[in-house]
Amino acid sequence: MSDEELTENLAAEEAVEETETQEPSPEKSAPEDRETAGPFDIAEVPAMRPYVDLGGIKIAPREGLQMRLEVDERAKRVVAVSLEYSGSLLQVQAFSAPKTSGLWNKIRVDLTTQLEQQGAAVEEEAGALGPELVTKTSVPEDQGGGTRIVRFIGVDGPRWTLRGVLMGAAALEAEARENMFELFREIVVVRGDSPMPPGDLLPMRVPAGVQAGQQVAQQNGKSAQA
Repeated sequence: MSDEELTENLAAEEAVEETETQEPSPEKSAPEDRETAGPFDIAEVPAMRPYVDLGGIKIAPREGLQMRLEVDERAKRVVAVSLEYSGSLLQVQAFSAPKTSGLWNKIRVDLTTQLEQQGAAVEEEAGALGPELVTKTSVPEDQGGGTRIVRFIGVDGPRWTLRGVLMGAAALEAEARENMFELFREIVVVRGDSPMPPGDLLPMRVPAGVQAGQQVAQQNGKSAQA
């Protein structure tokens, strides 16, 4: 991931953290069929289905999927999982949320402010999963020049918010985006029963036998299962 993309992602995490001290939006943002089509809460998924168990997030393996864990070296913790598939990249994080309200509506407002302050052009669009943000930033000439487009998506579930960052083909092409939406909707969130302030990142862990930052799903789609 480039420095510019990491900067955008850091801004996104800071935007989530700001929701801890501000009144969250009273409404949740999610597709009407979320409970049956995903992204799922752990209570909504049959136990026998195989997943890559990352703690707060479970990923459904598939052929051709590459998976990496993103680590905050200062805090020594896993902060995101990146899914690479068919020329697209989807970076995912899950956060705690209030019982009866969501965070995505508020997060979008904070994201827009943060990213515009960094010089990005930000537009909100209606997507298949609900409102999403499309950001455009100029790429320095020594990195190839042009414009980088990144999409932020989010869905509120029961006591959690799942946020994704789309890069590569999925940020530009509708067909590629649909493929990544399928991956996003197959994700299972494990909120747990412990009290957590709204906006806290759900803890993730490295699967046994894998080092953080390494690929955790091979091209054949086979991986550690829950």
